[in-house]
Amino acid sequence: MIRRTFIALTATAAMAFSAPAFAGGHAKDIVDTAVGAGSFNTLVAAVTAAGLVDTLKGEGPFTVFAPTDEAFAKLPAGTVEELLKPENKDQLTAILTYHVVPGKVMSTDLTEGMMAATVQGAEVTITLDGGAKVNGAAVTTADIEATNGVIHVIDTVIMPPM
Repeated sequence: MIRRTFIALTATAAMAFSAPAFAGGHAKDIVDTAVGAGSFNTLVAAVTAAGLVDTLKGEGPFTVFAPTDEAFAKLPAGTVEELLKPENKDQLTAILTYHVVPGKVMSTDLTEGMMAATVQGAEVTITLDGGAKVNGAAVTTADIEATNGVIHVIDTVIMPPM
């Protein structure tokens, strides 16, 4: 459940990247891009609760598969709230870091069946048939660039293997 929350937060960040990467003449990092998008409120709340803000504002580069608020809303009722509790921080962190791949991976770099190691440690599988997907979650907006990486918006929170 926590993982789904992280994914949703990631989606929210991705939506933010669909807007221009510059505001007021200044480039934005992944977190600021997500906050500015307005559709990643759950993801941003999860990233904050997990203590990952400074990491995702760091040098990177990072590729974030960001679930939108709508993606988080698909989770069973109460899941997000449960994951945001301090006692569930480790689970939330695992879910969120499963949405992050080290390095900057643009959509043009993706290949059918590609496996990518996540910051969490497990791999995600990329498929391209019928549009780009990450572990079955559709990429709805790709290649939102930030100063420290790229965001790809996804429609579902992906969960790491247990």
